[in-house]
Amino acid sequence: MNDALTRARAFAVLTHGEQKYGDQPYSVHLDAVVEILVPFGEEARVVGYLHDVAEDTPVTLETLRDEFGERVAKLVGLVTDEPGKNRRERKARTNAKLAAVGAEDALALIVKAADRLANLRASAKGGPDSKLGMYRREHPEFRQAAFRPGLCDDLWREIDEIISPRV
Repeated sequence: MNDALTRARAFAVLTHGEQKYGDQPYSVHLDAVVEILVPFGEEARVVGYLHDVAEDTPVTLETLRDEFGERVAKLVGLVTDEPGKNRRERKARTNAKLAAVGAEDALALIVKAADRLANLRASAKGGPDSKLGMYRREHPEFRQAAFRPGLCDDLWREIDEIISPRV
């Protein structure tokens, strides 16, 4: 792992602290997202490690800007859920933000798709903490906001395959 990736992973693991992903350390989720992002390059992986920092920890986008630069902070800001009184409101606001992302920041949409795919893979394994039903309910609005043809079609094919109800 190169220096930027090493720094991003160490920063994310430190700031997420004792936070869990199900019953596992949060780093399990971060590593899963970054593994999906390998074909998309180093910047995607750096953002992948940091994608939940501003949302789930006290770290601000300003701190990320100071530590990792303007571009990384902007991309993390684009994938960070907007505030709201409940999940439905947060997701509606976040989807509106994603729908407005232009080509110059399309990497944020790739990171968001990789995050969703990592969550879906974990949920598809089942168990008491599976959120597959929730992701299925949210999928039409999420897809409409975040999908761009030709951007990361392989990720979306797998997302759609997991989301599709089994018959």
